Amino acid sequence: MLEERENKEPAMNPFQKNESKETLFSPVSTEEVPPQPLSLPKKPTPKICGSNYPLSIAFIVVNEFCERFSYYGMKAVLTLYFLYFLHWNEDTSTSIYHAFSSLCYFTPILGAAIADSWLGKFKVLSLVGLSLIALGTGGIKPCVAAFGGDQFEEKHAEERTRYFSVFYLSINAGSLISTFITPMLRGDVQCFGEDCYALAFGVPGLLMVIALVVFAMGSKIYRKPPPEGNIVTQVVKCIWFAISNRFNNRSGDFPKRQHWLDWAAEKYPKQLIMDVKALTRVLFLYIPLPMFWALLDQQGSRWTLQATRMNGNLGVFVLQPDQMQVLNPLLVLIFIPLFDLVIYRLVSKCGINLSSLRKMAVGMILASLAFAVAAAVEIKINRMTPPQPGPQEIFLRVLNLADDEVKVTVLGDENNTLLEESIRSFQKMPHYAQLHLKTKSQDSHFYLKYHNLSVYTKHPVEEKNWYSLIIREDGKNISSIMVKDEENKTTNGMTAVRFVNTLHKKVNISLAADISLSVGEDYGVSAYTTVQSGEYPAVHCRTEDKDFSLNMGLLDFGTTYLFVITNSTNQDPQAWKMKDIPANKLSIAWQLPQYALVTAGEVMFSVTGLEFSYSQAPSSMKSVLQAAWLLTVAVGNIIVLVVAQFSGLVQWAEFILFSCLLLVVCLIFSIMGYYYVPVKPEDLQKPADKQIPHTQGNMINLETKKTKL
Repeated sequence: MLEERENKEPAMNPFQKNESKETLFSPVSTEEVPPQPLSLPKKPTPKICGSNYPLSIAFIVVNEFCERFSYYGMKAVLTLYFLYFLHWNEDTSTSIYHAFSSLCYFTPILGAAIADSWLGKFKVLSLVGLSLIALGTGGIKPCVAAFGGDQFEEKHAEERTRYFSVFYLSINAGSLISTFITPMLRGDVQCFGEDCYALAFGVPGLLMVIALVVFAMGSKIYRKPPPEGNIVTQVVKCIWFAISNRFNNRSGDFPKRQHWLDWAAEKYPKQLIMDVKALTRVLFLYIPLPMFWALLDQQGSRWTLQATRMNGNLGVFVLQPDQMQVLNPLLVLIFIPLFDLVIYRLVSKCGINLSSLRKMAVGMILASLAFAVAAAVEIKINRMTPPQPGPQEIFLRVLNLADDEVKVTVLGDENNTLLEESIRSFQKMPHYAQLHLKTKSQDSHFYLKYHNLSVYTKHPVEEKNWYSLIIREDGKNISSIMVKDEENKTTNGMTAVRFVNTLHKKVNISLAADISLSVGEDYGVSAYTTVQSGEYPAVHCRTEDKDFSLNMGLLDFGTTYLFVITNSTNQDPQAWKMKDIPANKLSIAWQLPQYALVTAGEVMFSVTGLEFSYSQAPSSMKSVLQAAWLLTVAVGNIIVLVVAQFSGLVQWAEFILFSCLLLVVCLIFSIMGYYYVPVKPEDLQKPADKQIPHTQGNMINLETKKTKL
């Protein structure tokens, strides 16, 4: 749908002088931009191996690699950190993840304002951006891409175009390595008996220090265009003055003007007005873009959570759920040269003009298809996993650890029978029983019949939870304890174990060299502990007076086990084994198609968008427009946050919702792109020939002069 008029976006001359050679306005306001002193000619910047690429971009690209390693490495483990370390639920973990991502993309507005109006891009990167990681990302993101573009001379526009691809490659190279390594640091290394999140966050912090050192090394060879005044404030004031001036002079006595921003000509320089026109035209085109980022950024949240319910054992190696994100940067590194050198050229030879906006529209369609595939995978997972307790429901399992059969009757608040079953000693229950409640929380009454003995007890329960009722023998009597399984159950796709100790002494268990736990005496229940899958024929255990070994047998990947430590006559204690959660059956490889589609969409959308934003930016507002591009990412993350908190949809339906929304947005974007005319260099450099006529009323009179510079 996008026409030939949008054939090619020209590159802009960076930081051109904002003065006209024909006409100077003499505004009454004192807010016009002060003239800048003439600069002396500079020596040619050193090049890389005799090419037209400035040597300075090598430092910028390496710095970006280290900074992105830090950022994406930290984000890779963030969702699982919320879920398993802080014990937040999936919706809360998703919401906080995207709230953090949104904040990281909101701060570039502040960073761009500081860069363009005060410190300049170089100082924001080195002094602010790399000092504070929280606010620093706002200093880095709007500056680093544009700062690299500033290193090129205008006659090397083709090399600058390829620089943006290399720049994006460095981003994804850092992301590729970090998203593979940091989950290993988290899961394969134990800190205080748990996943080592301290190490997983510490290594990215070290890379930020390296990024600072590398960037500072190139300080003397950077081209550092000076800041051009408080651009953000000037833009806002210019727009406000144009609107108010038009409103105050809305009668038919005043001649119409070609553009609504021309009503600011009485107060602001013509070049600034032209820059703001170009800026507002691009910003209008940005309105539909957040929906694309809403889908793309769910790789680290919803898609990672989907991977926790899949089997990561690929035979040769085992992928942890958060390591699946490594596919995105890996495929980006493959797709960028593939698209640039093969696909785009083949499309061009077929006579199809695949302009920037068309590429972005195709990228949206591919991302939409990716979420349709994700929805299909989610439906397949749901068919292969046990059902979840719904509102006013609980799942209950009875473990009879007595030496004989026990008849269990469960009654509700109104003495209605919820469950009645006879359970043999150490009988392995194949599944949980589903019980319906009258309210969200209530007392469940249990009648236990053991030999000729009847025991009554009650336990409080809450909806949407799993419970295990453990019946134990106490001399000639029996008693029961209720264990809430939901708080301890692991769904991160790894193998996990927990223990019930029937001995009268505390047991210390060594599952591996760096994994140990203690289980209290007299039916103490441990929390779940994640271990590597495999054979465990002799697990060392110790009480206060003896050592012994437990044969735990084969532990399958993705399965959760319960072991009951019991005393055996004339033998060492033994472990009774049963499965809490069956193994994940659907391979994690089923996520590959959705990652391939969304990454192809990202290459066509994001790489193109970076170049498009730079080429359409007025010379004084490149960082502002870059920040506006990043602001669309922030808004996209807010969309995910709102949907996660308030939609109430099951996961597959949520994926379908996002897919359909992006298709609608793609149609709107295509219509907008059809009418968009790219900005040309002369449109920003050559002043308008027509003079703004003298006006009356509330408008400020103009004095025009013919002059020579």
